[in-house]
Amino acid sequence: MSDADDVRSAWSRITHWLEKHAPDDHAALRPGAPEADLAALEDGLGFPLDPALRALLSVCDGVVPRVASDEPGAFVIGHSLLGAGQALEGQRHLAARAAEFAEEGYEDEVGRTAHARWVPFARSVTGDLLFVDHRETGYGTVGELSFGDPDHERPWPGLAVMLDDLATAMEARVPLFVVGRRPVVHEGRMLEWPTA
Repeated sequence: MSDADDVRSAWSRITHWLEKHAPDDHAALRPGAPEADLAALEDGLGFPLDPALRALLSVCDGVVPRVASDEPGAFVIGHSLLGAGQALEGQRHLAARAAEFAEEGYEDEVGRTAHARWVPFARSVTGDLLFVDHRETGYGTVGELSFGDPDHERPWPGLAVMLDDLATAMEARVPLFVVGRRPVVHEGRMLEWPTA
């Protein structure tokens, strides 16, 4: 199986679980992005999407935007999935930040807290991001960027592994030790990930 196939398989497990145990989160899911939107995203990025991220966007073009933390849709360890347009917007923001760092003489920040080849796919209410790295070194790895921290973390080697880990933690109701969080269903309607 390819990474794209693994993403679709894990996604099927996640959506089945959400439908049964966290129906408000399931209702927040948007259908997959059409091919034209994925092509527009790649045109805007100026490089092809990692196949795993492309597969995720093709089955789910993000969730209904959240305004407050008590609204559903943040079932990806406290982050809400972004659609293709939001992913491009997020990448452009990171690219602009990286360019600003370079212009101001803070080149060491480029690749630590921002990079033009990081493509966000999920965001928390506070603005923290999950992204897929599209640089040659680290290609396909999943990073977590918390804007209060000086460095990003790389908890997963790829999106397919991450989604499989999420599905397993949700199904078994066990902690996700790689990020120190555990799945808890709130009010029988939405998934939360408090500290393990």
